[in-house]
Amino acid sequence: MADLRVTYDRTVDAAYVYFVAPGDPAKSAYMYACDEDAVGGMINLDFGESGQLVGVEVLAASTKLPRYLLDSAEQLG
Repeated sequence: MADLRVTYDRTVDAAYVYFVAPGDPAKSAYMYACDEDAVGGMINLDFGESGQLVGVEVLAASTKLPRYLLDSAEQLG
């Protein structure tokens, strides 16, 4: 299984899941905001210049992501 970098800031309850190789920066060229009503919150998809998905930002992460993922994430705050 590939290593996946996940960061979590408890103070603002926001997580970021990176889909880039470890050590590579997630260079976002544009962001797509998912429909808040459809997903029940704020989830933003970040895409690179060539259209590849580079990361996902999840706000109110404690209500959207499994606790084990948030507990094992790199803690930012």
